[in-house]
Amino acid sequence: MDRPNLDELLEAVAEFLKGEVLPTLEDPRLHFQALVALNALGIARREVALGKALEAEDLGELGRLLGREGDREGLLRELAQRIRQGEAPEGTFSFLKAHVARKLRIASPKHLERYP
Repeated sequence: MDRPNLDELLEAVAEFLKGEVLPTLEDPRLHFQALVALNALGIARREVALGKALEAEDLGELGRLLGREGDREGLLRELAQRIRQGEAPEGTFSFLKAHVARKLRIASPKHLERYP
């Protein structure tokens, strides 16, 4: 892959916002929006770095939990339906806890530090 790669581009934009733009913003609303943009760039970088591996891990655990293969979204819908019907398979709570942890590793890893 040619350089800079996607992660390097996202990192460069984040560094520019943090180092050059953010310190010059006096308007609190713009300052807040710049912080939101920096957070979004962090999520995008973690998605690039971890997203496929975490989805594969999720799919593998879902398949073992439900005893069949399928696409991740379809298996998640089936699990949700079984939970609503009161027919959650054994191990559902452990799966859901790990599922949420995988999502937080991308969206907000600080929450995992606070609530391990």
